[in-house]
Amino acid sequence: MARTPQAASGVMRDPLPRSVFERDTVDVARSLLGCTLVRRTATHVLEGIIVETEAYLGERDLGCHSARGRTPRTEPMYGPPGRAYVYLIYGMYHCLNAVTRGEGEPEAVLVRAVRPKRGEKQMSANRVTRSGRTPDGVALTNGPGKLCQAFEIDLSLNNADLCKSENPLIITGGHQPPDEKIRTGPRVGIDYAGEWAAKPLRFWVDGDRYVSR
Repeated sequence: MARTPQAASGVMRDPLPRSVFERDTVDVARSLLGCTLVRRTATHVLEGIIVETEAYLGERDLGCHSARGRTPRTEPMYGPPGRAYVYLIYGMYHCLNAVTRGEGEPEAVLVRAVRPKRGEKQMSANRVTRSGRTPDGVALTNGPGKLCQAFEIDLSLNNADLCKSENPLIITGGHQPPDEKIRTGPRVGIDYAGEWAAKPLRFWVDGDRYVSR
């Protein structure tokens, strides 16, 4: 399995090159574990280590949005690899995906959970719930909707280029977990997808407390 670039110091400010995303989607889903999601705004920088992902394998995958073909919603999935595909679920939660494979091949990796690395106080402020409660600890970012709220990721970042350093949302390299620490299982919340619901296309870092429940 090809690995993503790593920085000797554990910090890599440059985004991952497009070639990392222009590969088999399952390989990308595994190799993004340990990489760093970076969100920049005019006032702050937020960073988190990716600890859980899911692979979505295009039009043949009944759990994938592009199984219904090319639509205005799924258009970013058909574009160049290394773009963000952001969508809204339940009318209130955003989810972040990294588009993979070649242009015209609508596959992507869902970022399901991250471990906060920088800007945790701001993440907590961003995660104020409707009840007025401010989540902390693992509740900050242990799910795709939670991490998007914490990182201020919404539809304005749909189709953003994750491979350009000047952009407000990128993914950089980092320390990847050893293969023996990576676990695989069925994806979450796609019971409607028939046999595709049981395929082991979810990947997570074993023992990391920020992995979603």
